[in-house]
Amino acid sequence: MKITLIGAGNVATHLGKRLKEKGHSIVEVFSRTKERAEKLGLLLSTTGMTDLKRLSPNADLYIVAIKDDAIGTIATQLPAQIQSEKLIVHTSGATSSTVFEPYFKNYGIFYPLQTFSIHKKADFEQLPICIHANSAEALLILEHLAKSICPNVYHINDEQRAKLHVCAVFVNNFTNHLFAVAEDILTKEGLTMDLLKPLIQETVYKIQKHPAQAMQTGPARRNDDQTLQSHLDFLSRHPKYQLIYQFLTMSIQDFYKKNE
Repeated sequence: MKITLIGAGNVATHLGKRLKEKGHSIVEVFSRTKERAEKLGLLLSTTGMTDLKRLSPNADLYIVAIKDDAIGTIATQLPAQIQSEKLIVHTSGATSSTVFEPYFKNYGIFYPLQTFSIHKKADFEQLPICIHANSAEALLILEHLAKSICPNVYHINDEQRAKLHVCAVFVNNFTNHLFAVAEDILTKEGLTMDLLKPLIQETVYKIQKHPAQAMQTGPARRNDDQTLQSHLDFLSRHPKYQLIYQFLTMSIQDFYKKNE
């Protein structure tokens, strides 16, 4: 397919590289930042631009890979030469596909569910791509495209994707923040995060094989009040972290009271 990328951040970079690798043609890359547009354009052997009015009307698909709160604005600014019959999608986990409805007849979602970092190659053989479209014809196009770059393709509608995105925040953003909290405490206490990395790996390994609920351990799970109080006493020197500890302890205890 001939594809225009609107956006030059983490998602656009990894998606663009994978599409090119699998034989698709990146017609152009748009970013409001000249340096980003040119850098990704060079990486993908295509034109990088900062002027929406210069976008080609001849792409088969327009992929909008930008911040959620900018998608609606970009949709209103796409030039008239891009016909309303063209297929347009965005890569957001939280924004409805209907953001394009006033401007395009064919629209949808192309959502690779992963945390992307510029300097770490994304594994498209493992991550899922969630797709949705407003018509059977558009959905079929997106399905063919998705399967050409990834074996794990799921039909997920707007409502399902919004719920999935909430859960993604729990398992990625929140857990990563807890890693950062632990790292901060350890650094201040003259210890290294390396001590916890085998535990982190084992925790993730277990939930590949078993339900997370069944794998819960620790003082909150076994209602070990003495250990919990000892931890809270130590965390009194880190009051914000103490609040997180208290809340998560209550959450674990309440969860298992309701599910046992």
